[in-house]
Amino acid sequence: MKKKLIIVSIIIIALILLIPIPMKLKDGGSIEFKAILYKITKYHRLSSTEEDVKYIDGIAIEILGKEIYNNTTKSDIKEKETFNTEGVTTTLTLEDEIQDDTIWCGTFQLIWNDLKNDLAKQDIVFNPQLKVVENLNKETFTTKELSEASYYKKIGTPSLKLKEEIEKAIKDKFNEKSDILNDFEWENRDPKDYFLYVMLKKEFQFEKAFEELENGKFRDYDNVKYFGIKSDETGELKQQVDVLYYKSKDDFAVKLRTKQEDEVILCKNPEGKTFGEIYNNILDKTEVKVYNMPNNQDNYEAIKVYGELKEGELLKVPNIKLKEKNEITEIEDKKFLFSNGEVYSIEKALQTIEFELDRTGGKIKSEAGMMVKNESVAIMDEIREFSIDDTFAIFLIEKGKDKPYFAGKINDITKFQ
Repeated sequence: MKKKLIIVSIIIIALILLIPIPMKLKDGGSIEFKAILYKITKYHRLSSTEEDVKYIDGIAIEILGKEIYNNTTKSDIKEKETFNTEGVTTTLTLEDEIQDDTIWCGTFQLIWNDLKNDLAKQDIVFNPQLKVVENLNKETFTTKELSEASYYKKIGTPSLKLKEEIEKAIKDKFNEKSDILNDFEWENRDPKDYFLYVMLKKEFQFEKAFEELENGKFRDYDNVKYFGIKSDETGELKQQVDVLYYKSKDDFAVKLRTKQEDEVILCKNPEGKTFGEIYNNILDKTEVKVYNMPNNQDNYEAIKVYGELKEGELLKVPNIKLKEKNEITEIEDKKFLFSNGEVYSIEKALQTIEFELDRTGGKIKSEAGMMVKNESVAIMDEIREFSIDDTFAIFLIEKGKDKPYFAGKINDITKFQ
């Protein structure tokens, strides 16, 4: 009996000495597991200095107050990325009328083209039809405008396997993760449902970084970040700029050339109700000289020569950074027909646009996804009712004849029954 008491006592003492009590520390996210004999701390601690703010991450182990293990490291705090700036709107096509502070990227148009051409095999028609759908059906933007290296597309029957396939593909091609795939329903899908997806990813750099200019005004806004070329610059920077046209300090367009095939066109006080109109107006106003120059094949090719910045002229461009996510609710839950007579609707449609531009270059990432649901048990229009229970007209006519031989207009049926 005495031996059992000793064993039980030893066990109790061991438990007291060894079982840790977890405690959350108010230092940014660390957790401490503390027992009498030892302490294990899983660090995620905020560490700030005058120069920067960092997190300390890792694990430290102490036994009897002496530290025997520590692998903590400092890491930069990543800026918390959030979608959507208040007052910024997204448009779906180059033909949609726009207001101020509107953006567009061609990714949603690309999956719409696939819906129309590869699945429906005809124009998408709602009842009543929407103007934005009419514009999407025009296919004003296609993959012909992009290099294959810059985008990834996929169509398939929605499933977790398809989701994983897309995630792997964009990781392999762009080293990116999706911001929209988790927003769609992937399980228990009808085998006739479809999912359409695209990601566009581009990065470009200027041959030489532009100068960082002093913060200044933009309309009524102060302290706006700018980059560009100072008026006393005479070197290589000006060679990166083409002047497309210049009417006045409030009416001009310039093009910034990059190391890649991408060009940045900037137009002050643009004219036009749509992005398509604005871009065409820039082309119409562009002043360019064309020279036929010999190439390596003993042929001639047209070389375009634009205007350039002259001595004493400056360039001032605001930095841009945006991240937008938009659910296109106006096209959801509206039935339409495939060419084979099947009825479908768009269950959910999402698009993201991320864009940055600064003195070194720019980058853009955009996704678009659309879940298309089979509505095989649904009827395209409401069931029509042909009940003649109000004023009506009646005609009798021989088949193939032009005129009836009897007619009547009946309002009070009691007079005729």
